[in-house]
Amino acid sequence: MTTLNDILRQKQGDPLLSIEQEASVLEAVQMMNERSVGSLIVRHDGQMAGIFTERDVLRRVVGGQLDPAGVRVAQAMTTRVICCTPETSIEEARELMKTKRVRHLPVLDSEGEPVGVVSIGDLNAHLTNHQEVTIHYLHEYLHGRV
Repeated sequence: MTTLNDILRQKQGDPLLSIEQEASVLEAVQMMNERSVGSLIVRHDGQMAGIFTERDVLRRVVGGQLDPAGVRVAQAMTTRVICCTPETSIEEARELMKTKRVRHLPVLDSEGEPVGVVSIGDLNAHLTNHQEVTIHYLHEYLHGRV
């Protein structure tokens, strides 16, 4: 069974991006754009306080016609964060994302500390890669090369 730990290993070297909840939404968006990511872990006093996503920007800042430079991340972030562990299967994570309608899942260790974030794009890339390998082996089998 493939787990989120397998995806995190593939992303090894990618830093876990976070921002303090007192930062402005503009600072958060600039960081997300610079790093080409769709979410940031929000921290307060060294602990995870929430997650800030592109959806938060659209719904709470743009939709509310607020000035991103004047709004704090704490005012726009999602505080009820759906999380998983490294042992969560990819199938469970995909189902959770579908039913909860989220695109980013923080992955927490046994102490509740974030060790990574898995996106729906990460899951799709993993599935596509797995399917390509399967197709290759079936093609080789059908042509008697295995």
